[in-house]
Parts: sequence; structure tokens; C-alpha cells
Amino acid sequence: MELHKNRIVVKVGTSTLTNENGKTNLQAFDKLACVLADIHNRGYEVILVSSGAIAVGANKLKMKERPRDLRHKQAAAAVGQCSVMFLYDKFFHDYDQEVAQILLNAEDISNEEKKENLTNTFLTLLEMGVIPVVNENDSVSYTEIESEERLFGDNDMLSAVVAVLCNAEKLVIFSDIDGFYDKDPRLYATAKRIDVIDRIDEETYALAGGAGSRRGTGGMRTKLQAAQLVTAQGIDAVVTNGKHPEALYEIVEGRIPGTLFRGRS
Repeated sequence: MELHKNRIVVKVGTSTLTNENGKTNLQAFDKLACVLADIHNRGYEVILVSSGAIAVGANKLKMKERPRDLRHKQAAAAVGQCSVMFLYDKFFHDYDQEVAQILLNAEDISNEEKKENLTNTFLTLLEMGVIPVVNENDSVSYTEIESEERLFGDNDMLSAVVAVLCNAEKLVIFSDIDGFYDKDPRLYATAKRIDVIDRIDEETYALAGGAGSRRGTGGMRTKLQAAQLVTAQGIDAVVTNGKHPEALYEIVEGRIPGTLFRGRS
């Protein structure tokens, strides 16, 4: 597979786009749009995979907590997706950058005809200088919300699938911690970040621990699964802190502000 130099997939999670009160973090949207638009102006093709629809929708609907049953999750996703795209459109517009929305479910990837059409849509948008904003279609796809064996898994795997589909050179996953550690840094003060991982094996998964932020549903394990998928195709994956989107400048310059999972040549 020939990778497209300067094509980057960036995944941002719910924990980055909301604050500790579960409210929409407007500053996070603004900073992310500024950095991605600037990276794009430097000649990079950027695809953004964004979570946050259910959390933002639940907030708009004044739900006291994240919905647990399917119909309320889907209702929150439908409301939240409107708000998420409105905010992206607004903030990217401030930086003179056009964006487009792409909503996916598992069938779009598994069906060859749909997959080809989807790929053509991505490539055409990139050729036109547009940044696609991708999310799983939670408002209609019950399997991705409810199943324990989800294909995408809180958009970490979705971002990996998109990176492979578009032959991206890099996948950047913004997390709520600074990278991959030898133990959970939120529990152990002695935890050390691992800068480079060349091979993902059972020992690596054993270090991943459980779930991540209480506002999202994905933990480090799904990020490892995403990294394993893309590195097998020669794509580098970087996990870094979403509070600092300017880390993308370091990444495109070849530095490692987090953990690099090196693509296998």
C-alpha cells in the first residue's frame, strides 16, 4: 500500500471537546480548528475524526447524566451531531477553512461498493482543499453504540479504518493523557511514558488497563487496537494529549510529543 505523504488523520475524543462539568469546551474547538487549518495551509491533507455527539447532545437536552438506553443515546447523538458540526463550521470558518461532514457505519466499510464510493468522496474533498469531519452514525447505527464487540469502538478504531482507507501517512489520536505509560499515570506517580513502541503484543495490552475518561467510553486498549491496525499497514500512529493540539506541529516536524507507534515497513 502506497501511503500519501502529508496526509494525516486526527482523532479527537469526547474528553477533549467537553470540560469537567460535561459542558461543551468552546476553547478546545477553537484551538483545534486553528491548528488544523494552519497545518492544512502548510500543505498537509487533514481528516478529522471527532467524537462528542452523544455528550454534547445530552448536555443540550439537559440530561443529568450520559444516557444509558439505546433510544436516548440515539436521540442525544442526533441533537449533538448538529451542535458539533455547527461549532466546527463556525470555528473553521474563522480560519478560512471549509469542512464537510461524513457519517459512517460498519456497512459503509464492509460493503465494497459503498466503500469505493466513500473513498472517492474522501479523495474528492481532499483534492478540493476541504477537511472532512468524520463520526460514526450513532443516531441510526445501534450496533456501534450497544455491542461489546463494536467495529469502531469509540471512534479510535474508526479513525484507524479511515487512515487505512485513505492511505494516510500518520494517525494522531488525541487522548486525555500525554501518551502510553507503563502504568496508569492517574493512579501511580511513578508511571513512565513510553516514547516509542515498535511492536504491539500481549504485554503491551496488559499495560493498557481499563476504561479512560468518564466522559468518553474508550480507553487506552482501543487506542492500542487502532495503532495495531494502522501500523500493520505501515502507518505511524501517535497518541498525545488533546489539551495541546499544537503538538501537531511537533509531529509533522518529526518530533514525538507523546507515544509513537511506528508503522511496520
